[in-house]
Amino acid sequence: MKTFITIILLCFIGTLLSSQAVPDTIIPKRAYQTASLGDATIKVDGIIDEEAWNLVEWQGDFTVNRPNEGAKPSQASHFKIMYDEHYIYAALFCEDTAPDSIINRMSRRDGFPGDWITLMVDSYHDLRTAFSFTLSASGVRSEEMASNNGNNWDENWNPIWHAKTSITDKGWYGEMKIPFSQLRFGKEQANIWGLQVMRNVFRNQERSIWQVIPQKSGVWVSGFGEIHGIKDIQPRRQVEVAPYVVAKVDTYEGIENNPFATGLDKKITFGLDGKIAVTSNLILDYTVNPDFGQVEADPSRVRIDGFQNFFEERRPFFIESRNIFNYEMTNSAVGLDFDNDLLFYSRRIGSSPHGRVSLADGEYAQTPISTPILAAAKLSGKTNSGWSIGLLESITDNVYGVIDNDGNRRKSLIEPLTNYSVARIQKDIKGGESYFGGIVTAVNRKSDLNGLLHTNAYSGGLDYFHSWKQRKYYVSGNFLLSSVYGSKAKITETQTAFEHLFQRTNASETEVDTNRTSLTGTSATFKIGKSAGKPGKSGEIFKFESGITYRSPEFETNDIGFMLTANEINHFTWAGLQWPSQKGIFRSARINYNHNLKFDFGGQLINTWFNTNLHGNFNNNWETGVGFNYTPLNISNNALRGGSSLRNEYGLSNWFYVGTDSRKKMRFFFNGFGGLNGKRSSHYYGMDASIRYQPINALSTSLALGYNYNYTRQGQYVTQISYNDAVKTIVSQVSQNTLNLTYRLNYNITPDLTLQYYAQPYITRPLYDNFGYVDNPLSKDFDARFHTFSPQEIKTESGRYLVDENRDGTVDYSFSKPDFNFVQFRSNLVARWEYKAGSELFLVWAHGNTPDAQGDIDSPLNKSLWSNILNGAGKNSFLIKATYRWLR
Repeated sequence: MKTFITIILLCFIGTLLSSQAVPDTIIPKRAYQTASLGDATIKVDGIIDEEAWNLVEWQGDFTVNRPNEGAKPSQASHFKIMYDEHYIYAALFCEDTAPDSIINRMSRRDGFPGDWITLMVDSYHDLRTAFSFTLSASGVRSEEMASNNGNNWDENWNPIWHAKTSITDKGWYGEMKIPFSQLRFGKEQANIWGLQVMRNVFRNQERSIWQVIPQKSGVWVSGFGEIHGIKDIQPRRQVEVAPYVVAKVDTYEGIENNPFATGLDKKITFGLDGKIAVTSNLILDYTVNPDFGQVEADPSRVRIDGFQNFFEERRPFFIESRNIFNYEMTNSAVGLDFDNDLLFYSRRIGSSPHGRVSLADGEYAQTPISTPILAAAKLSGKTNSGWSIGLLESITDNVYGVIDNDGNRRKSLIEPLTNYSVARIQKDIKGGESYFGGIVTAVNRKSDLNGLLHTNAYSGGLDYFHSWKQRKYYVSGNFLLSSVYGSKAKITETQTAFEHLFQRTNASETEVDTNRTSLTGTSATFKIGKSAGKPGKSGEIFKFESGITYRSPEFETNDIGFMLTANEINHFTWAGLQWPSQKGIFRSARINYNHNLKFDFGGQLINTWFNTNLHGNFNNNWETGVGFNYTPLNISNNALRGGSSLRNEYGLSNWFYVGTDSRKKMRFFFNGFGGLNGKRSSHYYGMDASIRYQPINALSTSLALGYNYNYTRQGQYVTQISYNDAVKTIVSQVSQNTLNLTYRLNYNITPDLTLQYYAQPYITRPLYDNFGYVDNPLSKDFDARFHTFSPQEIKTESGRYLVDENRDGTVDYSFSKPDFNFVQFRSNLVARWEYKAGSELFLVWAHGNTPDAQGDIDSPLNKSLWSNILNGAGKNSFLIKATYRWLR
């Protein structure tokens, strides 16, 4: 603990000293003067031939941002901006002395392919938020919403706007037409907005910008130039209505006598999406009976360490404009497990039902795989006074399992009617240099399913950020509170759950109270860091971050959030040297150092970890990196599921990667990793390799291969057994092989008509051996931690292990054979046509197959994967979804 306090103090002192050494640098802001079109009109066709464009001058004089920061661009860029009552227009001229070398690759919307140019507008003029519109030479539109001064980018923001391009012997041109209704701004007679224009020349990976923003500054939106001259425009009250219809047919192998598995299911559903501008700055998004059938399936994952899997949100309603709702509890620069913790994890809404049905012999059941969302709405935006606001409400329906007994049917509730709520606010201070905010979440259920669920779950907290010296230095943090309520049985289950483990035998800080009906905990984070600075003699920029974060033993957010484990106090530090500009053989390079110290609330130091890693991007656009980890102390409070803490041996590991030039039609990437623990107690190794090929501009395909092997000599948890009035934790050796492939194909007929195919075969096989029980789990002697059963103590019979611990010839206890062979195949084919701005037609074929592969557990891994996938019938889903969007 003394070491921990000393490190924190040194970080404070170092920050204070270094903050005196860096002088402020003021970059003059450029200004662009626009003009109104008046009665003139512009046809958006990518040809700048309208007389109206002559009302304003071309603006240019871009500066290279990377790789040779500050240099003159190899190709000049120019733009014009005009407006009328309803739209803002941009003319873009990307000169090119070698027009045959323009890369006009195609992709689906938001793909940023080939050569492109981006118009970024800070219409709030809050110096923190920007709306970004990107147009590629091939005509592909991409858009993003930036927040937190460019530190967060929402690539799922999906406004309605228009753009066209053309290529000539002088370069390529683009025209944009952006409705004011898609932007947010105040009611001012004369508006001043932030403005930035960036161009990417793909063939030499050169990015140039109109307003110079040094990379050493560590800022983005606050460094924008300005656009002047927008006068007498009124914020448009955006109203969008998008009804949809979905027709779906599922085919699969039927089951004899099962009335719910005939082999063919049909369904037609209707729903409604939309947006309403409540005020000029606040937008209400809503959805009624949403359908996400066109969304790509989650990748297959299986864990045997007890921790839950994290899956990215893919559903359009929840990912669009989600920046305000993102609340990472720590979000450190170190990037460890606790950085995955979220106060709001939208995948909880509409997840699989928690309950199960009980069946008697001869009964069949129909149980939905997901919980239907009746309706959801979110209000988001920013006021003129600097308040960012986000409100989200969602209601999920009762879910019933239908049970059939020879034609007689009954229903069983497996998920209750539930309301999910999130409220988020932030207030900018000093033009976004600092802010403070708060968040509240709530889950209210109509039923607890007889003690299976919390009836209510609430969380909330306050957060802050303060920067100084032109945003070079910062302090930030939060304080969070959680409360869950339920029956005595449910709160007891929460206390003993994997994330908490109050029953852990060496936990002096916790104890299980079976009479409790609620649980309240806290979490907090404090960070201090340096995000920018003056380059050193060799062009390097020094950055660092150090802090502390904790989750109290009672802290619980998994009803609406995502938390891996509680009862931790983590100190973390990251320091790095970055060379953002070209230096020798490198376009850019960086070196990082990280460490982490972890305690539990009983004062036990449970983990020390040190890391260094190096990364470089070469002048030929290849990339490489390598990292090394050293873990001198590793005690797990979770590995034995509450039996006790378990000491692991010291660990050494490393990883490396190399990637070829991303500009080429064919690109390779390889990542290798491996590690081992002392006394041969465990080791692992693996690789990820991929190849991407783009034979023509409209077609790209990729194949990725992943393989990893994990071996644990003795400490793998199997089960817990009651024997002689004591609980024994059974452990074993385990060796787990995992293999997966991911194939993708993208064909772009036009920027608005695309075809995508995705497929992933997956297999994982953990095999258990050398069973025993935990004896002295914290002993420094590895062999003293476990008692391994001798051949005289254990035998197998009918898929179970029988243990005669005292060797008296009588079975004392038994447990099931834990080996398994999990095989899964998922794929989907999606044709998407945006036949009208914001209106889409989807044709989808999805195939899923999770065969029973247990009988194939002795076959070679690769053979087992393919034989089960090819022989299994699986399920085929055919879907047509049509949406039509009205915009006013």
